[in-house]
Amino acid sequence: MRSLVSILFAAASLGACAGRGGPAPAPVTAAGGSAGTLAQIYYWRAKPGKLDEYSRYIRDVAEPIDREAQRRGAFVSVTTFLAHDTTSAWTHMRVFVLRDSAQLRALSAALDSATVRLEPDSVKRRVRGACAASTRRPCVTAWAR
Repeated sequence: MRSLVSILFAAASLGACAGRGGPAPAPVTAAGGSAGTLAQIYYWRAKPGKLDEYSRYIRDVAEPIDREAQRRGAFVSVTTFLAHDTTSAWTHMRVFVLRDSAQLRALSAALDSATVRLEPDSVKRRVRGACAASTRRPCVTAWAR
């Protein structure tokens, strides 16, 4: 699966650089045979000295939310990449493979809904969000077909 998403990332990067046009790429097939035709890609850069802390946040907070959202059909798959090159613009990249544009449009709301289901207490959710924000800065959010 990781190599499949690597190929998807390469295609997404090329597509973002080249703009629109040309033939549509073949669907990406995830484990289990589900096809994805789009990817939502999120990049973040951990603040200096916060790489491990932000990686723990992804593992302990974001990934359970992702599993809940995926279980409810929000996306086909997700993979997190970690860049150890200190000159990279990002340290963490998360690639969500999506079946179609309907899943793309609904992804943010589905992740928010999964967050509320896993942590109904809004105060605790705000504290977790503030914790995450203190460890990273957003770089870019992109999608690729």
